[in-house]
Amino acid sequence: MITLAQKEFLLPKAYNAAIRAGAEILAVYESEAPLDIDLKTDNTPITMADRRSHELIKRYLGQTRIPVLSEEGREMLYEERKDWDLFWLVDPLDGTKEFIKGNGEFTVNIALMVDNKPLFGVIYVPYIRKIYFSDPDLGAFRKEGVVADLEAEFCYGEMLADVEKLPVTEACNKPLRIAISRSHNTEETFTHINEFKLRHSDAIVKEQGSSYKFCLIAEGTFDYYIRTTGTYEWDTAAGEAILSAAGGRTLSHPERKEFAYNKESLMNPNFTCESSHLVKL
Repeated sequence: MITLAQKEFLLPKAYNAAIRAGAEILAVYESEAPLDIDLKTDNTPITMADRRSHELIKRYLGQTRIPVLSEEGREMLYEERKDWDLFWLVDPLDGTKEFIKGNGEFTVNIALMVDNKPLFGVIYVPYIRKIYFSDPDLGAFRKEGVVADLEAEFCYGEMLADVEKLPVTEACNKPLRIAISRSHNTEETFTHINEFKLRHSDAIVKEQGSSYKFCLIAEGTFDYYIRTTGTYEWDTAAGEAILSAAGGRTLSHPERKEFAYNKESLMNPNFTCESSHLVKL
């Protein structure tokens, strides 16, 4: 674990890095310049915004002298990172497909990993000016009206000013609300939803992009999320930290086991997320 003083230094670093990266992303998103789209080795898209966000986060978090494992970083060998007990796990632009579509459903994800578990997470949704974060001692929070800013430098106390503690709801939705990916679903996704509906026949299904789904479950807007296509550790670490701090949980599917991080393969298993209210049912 880290000390209180270390947490109060490192959590604002993640918070500010996310807001600064959001400004880089929006500069590309709101311009008329080409997005400079390429395909990575796994056939997923990468844009100029992904690259600019990555470079900013790498520079800013580099001040902490803690290694950064980022989706857009160089391929890092397992032998090089397997003994890390402290590192940043970053997705500089989660929801690149939604970014390209122009629907605003994209995020910046930053988690601090301690002994291969997410200690805290920050998710910034720059287009709608919302930021979510977890504090291992205080819980999970949402803050609205947070404007993307290349010079963001909030201290720990300023972060906690005017926040809403998660969840913001008092019970499950009636009917229950299920989130699914807007761009990544399979036949197994809908088979699982049909099985879920055997217990909750009136449940409503809604598509949503990026890691924002974790935030919506943490706040109680959604109750459940099923993912049956490939994700990577940087896609889930920050969201898992926030959801867990809000009383929810993320489990592999169908095994229902806790996630492992910093594996030799950075691919996640299929998984489900449950809100704190659903966990208690």
